[in-house]
Amino acid sequence: MAKYLLLKHYRGAPAPVNDVAMDQWTPEEISAHMKYMEDFAARLETTGEFVEAQALAPEGAFVRHDGEGRPPVTDGPFAETKDLIAGWMVIDVDSYERALELAGQLSAAPGAGGEPIREWLEVRPFMAAPPTITE
Repeated sequence: MAKYLLLKHYRGAPAPVNDVAMDQWTPEEISAHMKYMEDFAARLETTGEFVEAQALAPEGAFVRHDGEGRPPVTDGPFAETKDLIAGWMVIDVDSYERALELAGQLSAAPGAGGEPIREWLEVRPFMAAPPTITE
């Protein structure tokens, strides 16, 4: 089994086919989308492939250390050109092909008009072990 991170983007990824922002959906469309996501996760729980999922608010900032005794430097709210993660799901599957298959299914979550969003999801494998450094 290998773990993969399925990343959902607010922006920064190619536009989905059903490209209507969630703040323009009806309450029924939002409910249908959330139910699809919950049902998808529940189905993966029964197969042992679900690890966790989280949704993130659109607010946030980049933070970095600016030297001893100095306050951290922040960059936010995010500028339009920065990538922003909407949420993620961690899966534990037998193969990369299975990770792609599940990402494709997750991309079909309904959006505006009840039609599949067909959004682009980023599929990232977890590192199995830290890299070995030789000198």
